[in-house]
Amino acid sequence: MRELICINCPMGCHLKVDDTDKENIIVTGNTCNRGKVYGINEVLHPKRMVTSLVTVIGGEHAVVSCKTKEAIPKELIFESLEVLKNTKVNAPVHIGDVLVENILNTGVDIVATSNVSKK
Repeated sequence: MRELICINCPMGCHLKVDDTDKENIIVTGNTCNRGKVYGINEVLHPKRMVTSLVTVIGGEHAVVSCKTKEAIPKELIFESLEVLKNTKVNAPVHIGDVLVENILNTGVDIVATSNVSKK
């Protein structure tokens, strides 16, 4: 039995997830179906959004903030941060620009979350 706090909405439901039978996971404590889905996914395939910085060449700032467009498998977080640490983009950068396509073959892009103008 695992105890989780659902992060899908502000309710913060306290979930109890019985995963002794991976084919029939039982979630209790949720007030909506999103909590049930969250509990099951958190046990079987946890995912997280990743936020970081990427180096900007020729920009008014040396870095630009970025994030995954969608959540990626939790086990790939540190590897994705290594990719981002070694990524460099040219200024200008605009919010929503794709900085890294399909990071680690997840099907998820890394996008800029701020603007950086040229020097």
